[in-house]
Amino acid sequence: MRGVVFKGGRTLEILDFEDPTPGPGEAVIEMKASGMCGSDLHFYRNDPAEVVQSLGFKDLASRGMAPDTPIIGGHEPCGIIAATGPAVDPRAFKTGDRVAVFHYEGCKHCDHCRGGWTQMCSHGADIHGVIKHGGHAQYMKVPVSSLVPLPEEVSYAAGAAISCGTGTAWGALLRLNISARDTLAVFGLGPVGLSAVQLAAAMGVEVIGVDISAERVARARAFGAAHAIDGSKADPIEAILRLTGGLGVTCAMECAGGDLPKQQAVRCTRPWGRIALVAVGGNLNVDGMKDVIGKQRTILGSYTFSVTSMKDCIEFVANHGVDLDQLFTDRWRLEQADEAYRRFDGQAGGKGVFIF
Repeated sequence: MRGVVFKGGRTLEILDFEDPTPGPGEAVIEMKASGMCGSDLHFYRNDPAEVVQSLGFKDLASRGMAPDTPIIGGHEPCGIIAATGPAVDPRAFKTGDRVAVFHYEGCKHCDHCRGGWTQMCSHGADIHGVIKHGGHAQYMKVPVSSLVPLPEEVSYAAGAAISCGTGTAWGALLRLNISARDTLAVFGLGPVGLSAVQLAAAMGVEVIGVDISAERVARARAFGAAHAIDGSKADPIEAILRLTGGLGVTCAMECAGGDLPKQQAVRCTRPWGRIALVAVGGNLNVDGMKDVIGKQRTILGSYTFSVTSMKDCIEFVANHGVDLDQLFTDRWRLEQADEAYRRFDGQAGGKGVFIF
């Protein structure tokens, strides 16, 4: 099979790999869609080995790989089961099933793994597309514990989005314990932010979208935002206060990255406000007393999602007819990977996906 390998320096290669064979408790997935995520760009732009080291993966030999082992990229995989290995109960998963893939592997035994939070594994989680082969190939081998059923109502591309970006938005909404009683400001209207807008709107939440890109601001309304603010033309905090009668929103989510949007996300909330920090990048520079303690605000860090909440997200999308396919502005074939990532690197458009 052929797979995409990030080389750093804004280069990649499509290399040949042996077709995988499932072992005990494993399945081989025939890819139908593999999403492009913003975090892929760390490996596309920089030395992948250095990025892996920065993530805390220092003893690669103990994981059965040399530092220069080519790893297939992509951590938003979705497809059908092509084969299962021994000890896989067919009542759970069988050949031909439609599935999305939770892209972390852990020890399966610590409290975090047992609770579905594999990325928090006490012994260190392996990330597909980083330490283990990802979805930018025709086939992918994973433990069946990583599989989530994909109903017919959800497309393969939508399932790929839920496998990371959209699932991350869902996870942050759960962390905020949001409901239709709330008002939500979403800072950063890339794929994660737009997913948050879309999902929250489907829950009956009044959503305010904020970005400095006029194109993304315009898209927010199509995704269900009641209000959209161009932060390059207006002060988002002042605009949100005007929209909320001087009170501020009850909840905010920061999906942009950078010091300023984090600060704005905190300060646009009313007393007792709840803020979820999602984006990697930037520092939280606020006044501890004036901005947090005195306002009784709660600031939460939200790191992707659990495998159980991924299943809940898929079911919510299916049951509420959420059209995640409109997230994708670019659909590619695997052999177009070089062009796909060169365009994605500009970060001017929406979300891309490889279709098989």
